[in-house]
Amino acid sequence: MAALDASLPALRTKPKAIFFTDFDGTITLQDSNDWLTDNLGFGVELRRQGNKDVLHNGRPFRRAFQEMLDSVTKPFDQCLQLLLENVKLDPAFKEFAAWCRENNVPIVVLSGGMQPIIRALLAHLVGEEEAAVMQIVSNDVKPRPGKSINDENGWDIQYHDESPFGHDKSLQIRPYAALQDRPVMFYAGDGVSDLSAAKETDLLFAKAGRDLVTYCEKENIPFTVFNDFSDIHKVVADVVGGKISVQQAATGTK
Repeated sequence: MAALDASLPALRTKPKAIFFTDFDGTITLQDSNDWLTDNLGFGVELRRQGNKDVLHNGRPFRRAFQEMLDSVTKPFDQCLQLLLENVKLDPAFKEFAAWCRENNVPIVVLSGGMQPIIRALLAHLVGEEEAAVMQIVSNDVKPRPGKSINDENGWDIQYHDESPFGHDKSLQIRPYAALQDRPVMFYAGDGVSDLSAAKETDLLFAKAGRDLVTYCEKENIPFTVFNDFSDIHKVVADVVGGKISVQQAATGTK
């Protein structure tokens, strides 16, 4: 059991459910990478076109994301400070996270973003103690050759894996899904970095009006739409409490 706990840490407390979630634009109201690109990089239009190319033209997310971040040349410490000042939390997430902790539903953050930004924002937005219990699997940041990350044009993304996504979130979920006797698994996301995870859990929450909804409708993937974490909280509590099934909860855009 110890080996299993090490490879699948969300099982450590023997939960009845696991909540996997994207970070940027899902837990937060603003996507930190989009914010950097829109305000410090090549801007909104080129970023949106990159997302459309991923969603409709099959362009690898990794390549479009790299171009976004390459356009941001401000030192990393300055980028981080600006994000702490500008990125806000989904107002209902903190209450949901507290409920998950009380009801033994581990939250596993699966992000296409960068670990130092996610950890700093989570600690700032929900507090050090709450952030410390959340497992985070994401990309990282590294210095460019001959530079420090806090130099002008000094940092680069370090991808989690070699996949076209940079971080293939399905690879984190599938070992749990393969277990014979396993917890109910949820996933919440909003955009093109979530496409790899869309088909992997029992119930998918897709944020209203975002690219993930478009993808799910196009691919006929069952999902339920959410506006904020109060919507998610109610459904997860009802499923965990046995009031409804995941099939009943997958209402699409209705």
